[in-house]
Amino acid sequence: MIVSSDAIRQNRGTNPRRSQRVLLSVHILVKGSRTDGEPFAEDTHTIVVNVHGALILLAENVKAAQPLTIRNMKSGEEVSCKVVEAGKIHDGKREVGIEFLEPSRHFWRVSFPPEDWSPRSPEAKRFSGEAISFVKQKFRGSSNDPVKK
Repeated sequence: MIVSSDAIRQNRGTNPRRSQRVLLSVHILVKGSRTDGEPFAEDTHTIVVNVHGALILLAENVKAAQPLTIRNMKSGEEVSCKVVEAGKIHDGKREVGIEFLEPSRHFWRVSFPPEDWSPRSPEAKRFSGEAISFVKQKFRGSSNDPVKK
């Protein structure tokens, strides 16, 4: 599945992001209440995560500001959040931006880049060079060489 979201590709307005985003699929359970008060629970996954929330795929119809509870299925930890945006639909599921009520640096069980990190930082350039060298070595002389394409 390919997801091409405006929420992933751009920063809104002039406000810079509060934390680095990481493309990461985490198995989660989303719980909330429908407009008629009936509870729902949906098993799904994240597309993008950060310290302040995530972009998820959800079949359930939700609205901005709607309160939800997210359970990280690997850790069992739960966190309260709210819907900040309902976006594009892919294969019957909508992209939904969620925001934690309180930032949670460890909820996703991932180490986030430091706040001053950017793709132009020396570490990113060094890693990119190492990755290209690895790919060149792995596919040297192969017709599947992605570096030659």
